[in-house]
Amino acid sequence: MHTGTAPRAMATFRNLATGALKILGADNIAKTTRAIRDEPTRALTILGIPNTQTNHGT
Repeated sequence: MHTGTAPRAMATFRNLATGALKILGADNIAKTTRAIRDEPTRALTILGIPNTQTNHGT
């Protein structure tokens, strides 16, 4: 992640995520990102993607 264009790409993704959270009304970006880190399926809800996760077969 420290060579080539990877740092710039990661910064772009981080800025996009921060901007999306601000647009969606997140008051505390750090708190919101920690909540998503702890429960990644929250990101699907934030993005408007239905969570259709099932536990079949595992």
